[in-house]
Amino acid sequence: MTLYVCATPIGNLGDASSRLVETLRGAEVIACEDTRRTLKLLSHFQIKGPRLVSLHEHNEEQRLAEMLGLLRVGAAVALVSDAGTPALSDPGFRLVRACRRERIVVTVVPGPSAVTAALSISGLPSDRALFTGFLPRSRRELALLLNEAAAARATLVAFDSPRRVRGSLAVLSELAPEAEVAVCRELSKLYEEVVVGMPAQVREALGEPVRGEIVVVVALGERFSAAGGVPGGEAAAAPLTPEAIGPWVQESLRNGRRTREVARELAERTKLSRAAAYELVLAAKRGEEPAAL
Repeated sequence: MTLYVCATPIGNLGDASSRLVETLRGAEVIACEDTRRTLKLLSHFQIKGPRLVSLHEHNEEQRLAEMLGLLRVGAAVALVSDAGTPALSDPGFRLVRACRRERIVVTVVPGPSAVTAALSISGLPSDRALFTGFLPRSRRELALLLNEAAAARATLVAFDSPRRVRGSLAVLSELAPEAEVAVCRELSKLYEEVVVGMPAQVREALGEPVRGEIVVVVALGERFSAAGGVPGGEAAAAPLTPEAIGPWVQESLRNGRRTREVARELAERTKLSRAAAYELVLAAKRGEEPAAL
């Protein structure tokens, strides 16, 4: 009657520990985020026998009764995510919490984590860190998050998508232009890359398109903490001048921001209604020149 929370490689299968392989080989059931990804891992280590059960963000609540039932009758269940450590911005939290409530034994098979890997090689302060899952998409929410990190005097660690990371860096360059940022890409893989600098510098160095798994590390520094955080966490963003609207909208869309998100911020930063702002953003998506917007 044990749940084994197993960290799996984040890119390099050579990082799998002998204990991980032994645990997966001895498990009767493996609860996994994506059965296809886990099958590849098992095939690599020639592991046959365990039954794979999908457990992801959309079905974890529904799977709890089944998993708890198996554990109550003595089954050895391993919990894995697609890569890294389960329950850290990945499925598994609800299952672990339910097991704790029912006094089912939960043990860890530690190993790779993109969070600690990125923090350890970023060269940014690591004595206090705030992990926040994925970076928020809106400027206001990101500003609030930066203020939270500044108040805690903590280095911020977060995931981001390759499609959105340039947009996130553009917003960071507005909110905290002198912050230290490390964008860690494809950690432990063949094309591992870590780009460090101020937000605008990192954004330029990344180029486009950006590919691969992304972890962003942000150190705001003492000056931001002493100043009570970055601007924008509570106040509205700076207004956009009429001539700046078109270029700003097109740049926001190129950086992967959603239409409604761009329209909402545009309305906040201009005197446009939300409906008018939305129409303007749609026009930009159709490729109209800024002068025509």
